[in-house]
Amino acid sequence: MNFSSKLLENAVDEFGRLPGIGNKTALRLVLHLLKQPDSEVARFTQAINTLKEKIQYCKECYNISDDAVCEICLSTKRDKSTICVVEDTRDIMAIENTNQYQGVYHVLGGLISPMDGVGPSDLKIEGLLERIRKGEVKEIILALSATMEGDTTIFYLYRKLKDFQVQISTIARGIAFGGELEYVDEITLGRSIQTRVPYERNVG
Repeated sequence: MNFSSKLLENAVDEFGRLPGIGNKTALRLVLHLLKQPDSEVARFTQAINTLKEKIQYCKECYNISDDAVCEICLSTKRDKSTICVVEDTRDIMAIENTNQYQGVYHVLGGLISPMDGVGPSDLKIEGLLERIRKGEVKEIILALSATMEGDTTIFYLYRKLKDFQVQISTIARGIAFGGELEYVDEITLGRSIQTRVPYERNVG
């Protein structure tokens, strides 16, 4: 792609670093911003700067939060005895949109993937174990994507959790293998949460 301006090229390159953004989309976004009033662009950049400066991760579940503890963990309406383990914040948003789950969450921050150099120590597993050791948790729902990495992580977590006095379940596989949780439609995802099954049934 040939650019008439080095400044334009640099801006397109930076936008192109974002996931799912190719060069053509990056160029379209940059040209759109150039057409906007200075006040609109300033508001956009301020929102990004504020995000980076002030965003926190909940000290309980590691969800993205404005405060030290997220709204879900603080809510008195949530069932603290049930923890739904997910890969990242996008999965929490997907499950919350189903309106079928009233427990709390635990964000791992990724999935075990030796090919990508991600091991168990890179995930928030110890934080999950600490929550269980407090003795208030009755059920752990392993709601991870139906991929090889997701299944590997579920099996590892099962081995770590099976000696605790908690029920371990997985979401029902109405979700095709290879499917990312965040892209599943709300009805299917909601039913998968409601019809979750004990993980022991899946262990050969």
